[in-house]
Amino acid sequence: MSMLKDPDMDEVILDFCNESDRIYNEIEEILEDYEDEPDTKKLEVFGQTIDRVMGAAKSIEAYQSGLYCELGKTISYKASQCEDKNLLDIVVAVLFDTVDILKSMNKNIIIEREEKVDGVNLEAFASRLHWLADKFKDIKRSSVAVDTNASSDMDQKSIDDLLKDLGL
Repeated sequence: MSMLKDPDMDEVILDFCNESDRIYNEIEEILEDYEDEPDTKKLEVFGQTIDRVMGAAKSIEAYQSGLYCELGKTISYKASQCEDKNLLDIVVAVLFDTVDILKSMNKNIIIEREEKVDGVNLEAFASRLHWLADKFKDIKRSSVAVDTNASSDMDQKSIDDLLKDLGL
C-alpha cells in the first residue's frame, strides 16, 4: 500500500502537506519579488527552497510532486545563469504554473490521498517544459555547487528522463 493511502501515515502526510503549502507560498513570493525586481539570484533561491519539498515528497512516496519539484529546481538553477530577459520572463511564468500544479496536487493529497491535477492539460505543460529545457541545454551547472569537486551537472537527457518519469 502506498504511504499516501496508508491510514497510519495520516499525520505524517498532513504535516507534509501543511509544510509544503507553506513552502509553495514562499516560492510564489520569490517569483513575485523577481517580477517586481528581476535578479537571477532569486531564481537560485527558488531552486534551493523548492528542493526542501522535493526530498520530503519522495520520502512519503509523493513521487509526482517530487519530480515536479526537481524540474522546477533544475530549470530555476539553469535560468539563474541566463541573461536573456525575455526567456527569463517565460521561465518565471512556467515556474508559477509549476507551483500551481504542485498546490493542486497537494490539495488532492489531503482530500483524496492521490497526486492528481484537475483542469490542467499536463501534456501541453510538458511541451512547454521540453521547450524550456531545450533553451538551457548549453548550461551544464544545474545546481549550486558547494563542493567544487562535486558533480552537479544535469544534461538534457536527465531533464528528459524526469519528464518521462512524470509520463509527460
